Amino acid sequence: MMRKQHLILNAVAALLGACVGTYAQETPAPTQSIHRVELSIEEAVLRALENNRALHVERLNPQIQRTFEAQARAAFDPVLSAGAAVSREEAIGGTNGNNNLTVTEGSVGLSQALPTGTELGLELATDQARGAASSEDYATRAGLTVQQSLLQGFGTGASLATLRQARLDTQFSEYELRGFAEALVAQIEAIYWDYVRGLRLAAIYEKSLNLAEQQAQETRERIRVGDLAETELAAAQAEVARRQEALINLRSEVSTQQIRLWRLVQPGALSSTQREWVPVSRPATPDIRLSPVEEHVAVALQKRPDMNQARLLIERGDVELIRTRNGLLPRMDLFLRLGKTGYADSFGDSVQNLDGDAYDLSGGVNFEFPIINRDARARHRRAALVKAQAEESLLNIEDLIREDVETAYIEVERTRQQIDATATTRRFEEEKVRAEMAKFRVGKSTALLVAQAQRDLVLSEVAEVQAVIGCLKALANLYRLDGTLLERRGIASPG
Repeated sequence: MMRKQHLILNAVAALLGACVGTYAQETPAPTQSIHRVELSIEEAVLRALENNRALHVERLNPQIQRTFEAQARAAFDPVLSAGAAVSREEAIGGTNGNNNLTVTEGSVGLSQALPTGTELGLELATDQARGAASSEDYATRAGLTVQQSLLQGFGTGASLATLRQARLDTQFSEYELRGFAEALVAQIEAIYWDYVRGLRLAAIYEKSLNLAEQQAQETRERIRVGDLAETELAAAQAEVARRQEALINLRSEVSTQQIRLWRLVQPGALSSTQREWVPVSRPATPDIRLSPVEEHVAVALQKRPDMNQARLLIERGDVELIRTRNGLLPRMDLFLRLGKTGYADSFGDSVQNLDGDAYDLSGGVNFEFPIINRDARARHRRAALVKAQAEESLLNIEDLIREDVETAYIEVERTRQQIDATATTRRFEEEKVRAEMAKFRVGKSTALLVAQAQRDLVLSEVAEVQAVIGCLKALANLYRLDGTLLERRGIASPG
């Protein structure tokens, strides 16, 4: 029965080895020349900030938003107007027969609205009246119009509300860009270290594969000379196949990470079969001393883009309340019109006669108020609710930020402790492998026990690499969550 099981194990191991060997033989080697590019993590971040297309898209948002500021300022731009008209009146009958009158009118004016709720207007107009007797009369008038809102529209609060909100929206988009840039930098660093991790793990498994092949060869020699039973070969061959399988998966993962890195760092570059990043930054335990977690939380509450965006939404709500509260008031406008008119039989003389005694003056008040005023009341109620919602959202974001930062802080501490723990484990596993190999050579151990010891050593080496990489990624994530990642990387950003 035992011999039958050993034969089955030998067959399975041989089949696995044949499959892996066939896969390696059938996979064609690339014939293209490989373009190798050395890349540090700092250079990867800088290249991404320069070349990443998604970031280019986000950079346009603040510029787009500034156009709304210019559009809001346009409400207070001076407006030049001009007009001309010709009219003809013909009266039939009367003592003088037909009376024909042709009137030609022309005017030019300048008007401007002020943030105080004042509207100013200047106008110069002239009329030419020509009768049937070919006589011409000119009347030229220069006028000034002033209109001041007394209730609704009075003051700068309501008049400048749209402009202030546009500026707040621009700041909002700048914080959004900052948040996107921080997320991009953190993503670049994570992918870079994942790529380095994949290369390191591939090297570990290549080394372990060589050791497994040497162990299998040594087992064959000892079986040949009669020191070991043939059943010992199955475990060695199975271990070789297992490590070949792991190596294939790792190489695929490395290629995938490299493609992701190319897309983020240098999009539109060479095809994936002709390029290869050569990372020059080495993963090492970060030599830093973290501040207390409370300080990281306090910094995050001050610098996090989403926190500042929430504050801007509250400020925007305050501006909207000012505007809607003003809309509840009646419309009452005070107006004053002053003009001087010069009369003559020519245009030039009519202009010179503007300093004469002829003038006109009018003034008054216009009043308007919707009796129920449901529209204004609904707007004001909605503005109050939106602001209350923004305030509650701010409190919720504060809680989320505390959770994010404290969780990330714990993860950094965990990974830092794991570095020492995994290094200790790896040293003991090395001793374990040496001891097991020594016992195997004198016949006091089996190929299966040696393979298990070597497998445990590989796992400990993998865990050590992953602990260092995990600490670097956790630290970058902590800096992203407390809003200081860009500053710590020396990157200036809006917001």
